[in-house]
Amino acid sequence: MISLNIQDYNDNIPSVITVGTFDGIHLGHRKLIEKVLDISESENLRSIVLTFDPHPRVVLNNDNNISLLTTLEEKNSLLESVNLDYLIIQEFSKEFSSLTPIDYVKTILVEKLNAKHVVIGYDHHFGKNRKANSEKLHEFSDLFDFKVTEVDVLIKDNTSISSTKVRNLVFEGRIREANALLGYEFILTGKVIKGLGRGKNLGFPTANIVVDSDKIKPANGVYFIKSEINGESFFGMMNIGQNPTFTDKDFSIEVNFFDFENNLYDRHLTIKVIQKIRDEIKFDTPELLSLQLDADKKKCFHLIRTIKKTI
Repeated sequence: MISLNIQDYNDNIPSVITVGTFDGIHLGHRKLIEKVLDISESENLRSIVLTFDPHPRVVLNNDNNISLLTTLEEKNSLLESVNLDYLIIQEFSKEFSSLTPIDYVKTILVEKLNAKHVVIGYDHHFGKNRKANSEKLHEFSDLFDFKVTEVDVLIKDNTSISSTKVRNLVFEGRIREANALLGYEFILTGKVIKGLGRGKNLGFPTANIVVDSDKIKPANGVYFIKSEINGESFFGMMNIGQNPTFTDKDFSIEVNFFDFENNLYDRHLTIKVIQKIRDEIKFDTPELLSLQLDADKKKCFHLIRTIKKTI
C-alpha cells in the first residue's frame, strides 16, 4: 500500500474509492474496505481509501480536545495489512469543507482520483455542511459516469458499530468490548522517555511512554498488554493514571514488560491493550503497592497461559 497526500497523487488509472475519517479502522470500516477490494479485483480498478487529517471536528467545531482511536500513523499501519493500493490523505481545512457537493465530487473524486466506483456507508454525507447524501451521490454518478455501492451498517451483538461507541468503551476501560468491535487489540503508539525510576525501585521496572496529545487514553487503571520488540512478542502490564500512591500526581503511561530488561529509551513502541486488570488504587505505602503489582503480574501470567492454550 502506498500512502500519499492527495496533492502528490498522480495515478490516472481508474479507481474504486471509499471515503471517510475511519477513526479506529473498526469492523464496520473493514466491511467497507473489503467491498472496495472485491470491486477492485472484479472490475480491475485501483483500490483507494480517501481519509482526512486533521479530524473534521477539529476544523469545523474548533474541537481541540478530540480523542482519536487512531492517529494517522496508526491508521496507516493498520491498513498496511489489507492489500489496498493507496491510502490518500486529504487535508481537512475550512477551504476543503466549503466545497459544494458537486465540486467535491467533480474535482476530488472524478478529476483527481479518477473514480469509477464509490463505496459508501449507510450514513454517508458530503459537501459543504454535509448537505448531500447517498441519493445525491447517485445523481452525480449518472452525471460523471461512476457506480455507487452502499454498504449496510454492521451489527454485532445487537448493536451497530461506530467510532463513537468504541471511543466510549475505551474511555470507560472496557477494553475487551472495544476490541470486539475493533476486530483487533486497541493500540497505543508512543516514544519511551526516562521516568523517575519508581517502578525499578519497586521491583517492576517500567518503560514510560508518551503518546500523541489527541490520542484517546483508556480509563485510569492497570492493563494486560503485549508489544513487539525487535521482532519478538512480549507480554506485560501497563499502568495509566496519576500514580496516587506518590505525592506528585502527573499523568503517565508506564509499561512493565515480562522477561525483558534491555534499555528502551527513545524507542517507539506500539502497545496492544488486551484487557483491564483493575482500577488505579492509592496505597498507604510503596510496599503495599509492590505487593499489589505482584498480584497483578500473577493475574497476567494466568491470562498468558489461557492465551497459549488457544494457540
